[in-house]
Amino acid sequence: MTPALETSGPPRLRPYQREAAGAILRAALRREGGPVSVQIARQGGKNELSAQVEVQLLTRSAHVARSIVKCAPTFRPQALISLERARRRFRDSGLGPWTSVEGGNTLRLGLARVVFLSAAPESKVVGHTADLLLEVDEAQDVEEEKFEKEFRPMAASTGAPSVFYGTPWDDFCLLERAKQHCLELERRDGVRRHFEFDWQVVGSYNPAYADFAREQMAYLGAAHPLFLTQYCLQPLPGAGRLLSATQLSLLRGSHAWLDAPLPGDVYVAGLDLGGEAAPDSPAGSRHDSTALTLARLLPAGSGVPFVQSQLEVVRVYTWTGEAHASLHGALASLLGQTWRVSKVVVDATGLGEPVAAYLKAALGSRVEARKLSAQAKSALGFELLAAVNGGRLRLPGSGPPELAELHRQLSLCRAVYRANKTMNFYVDERDGHDDAVVSLALAVAAAADAGPRRAVGRAAED
Repeated sequence: MTPALETSGPPRLRPYQREAAGAILRAALRREGGPVSVQIARQGGKNELSAQVEVQLLTRSAHVARSIVKCAPTFRPQALISLERARRRFRDSGLGPWTSVEGGNTLRLGLARVVFLSAAPESKVVGHTADLLLEVDEAQDVEEEKFEKEFRPMAASTGAPSVFYGTPWDDFCLLERAKQHCLELERRDGVRRHFEFDWQVVGSYNPAYADFAREQMAYLGAAHPLFLTQYCLQPLPGAGRLLSATQLSLLRGSHAWLDAPLPGDVYVAGLDLGGEAAPDSPAGSRHDSTALTLARLLPAGSGVPFVQSQLEVVRVYTWTGEAHASLHGALASLLGQTWRVSKVVVDATGLGEPVAAYLKAALGSRVEARKLSAQAKSALGFELLAAVNGGRLRLPGSGPPELAELHRQLSLCRAVYRANKTMNFYVDERDGHDDAVVSLALAVAAAADAGPRRAVGRAAED
């Protein structure tokens, strides 16, 4: 006998959605407080789960003045999409005539309401209270500092639980930290607080979804960062850093820091132009530095292309807040006369363009000016990773503060992988700057097409 088709009411939640919804509702109705984390593969139904939880809680609390607060990384479109979905579910449940939207961001049923807010860093949200539930959508994209300072206090005195929805990114994001907190609480009392359903779980209830996920895997690759995070629910290797601990260890060499080149060696360089200090800048102002990284090329052996050579960083120069024009002579002298570089790649973005033009006029074809568009910087990042992973890049075993700063920036540098197969790497502004890392990446790029440079106008030495 064929079952009758449902013609009204909200969509039925699948078993894995009901499992998480039940835990959220119990925690909210018992005012147990604490966190709940929900990770469901992309397009697997986390937003539907959230909307139906909101319907249930407001229906049970319509006679009292209580609030759910739900935040998302942006108000438009993310928070508004959630508002509209919840509104449709109230209508599907037959409660449409008794619901209303107030102020463009609040959905009310009787005395109870859901307030939808932006968790963007610049949003103004202080003053709201979460009596029933505090929800964080796409929690992996919400800044932890913003949540802790402005959202968590909303449930501090009410006993409302906090629910974190999303897909993993790295273990520094808010979602992953919430997951780990939930797992620790589970180990203590055995009460489940973390719910995780990857594409295979979702696909077991929805064959069309399983086919879709397999197509994504075939297109992106099973190890692609987006497939790993959004469908397999695996945080990216390296904990969101550009380089993992293993990769950082691969960089440690035993060669010496140099003050001058060694005879017969071939050197390349990368130059990242930092900001110039304004005349009225207060003392102690923090500026990114102009960083020049010098590296020695060591051919890997006969029959191996020079591009596969070992690259040993031997010197880093930095100038902080210096006017670019005042560096022209020093840079030309260091590159052309002191180190006699075979190739230097210069960041010619914005204010760096005049410096690159000056050096090109002074040093000719040895200078490559490269404007760091999103695509160009992505290529730099992938080249740097390839050199590190292949064991072809080494830093000195010891050196002055410039080397320590390079190590520090490399350890703090973060990577963001984009859907168009590009990446960005940067050091969070709170941790400083990435000038030394960019300079290093430019030096790696310089090595890609540099080779032994034949001396011109001098007799060969025996």
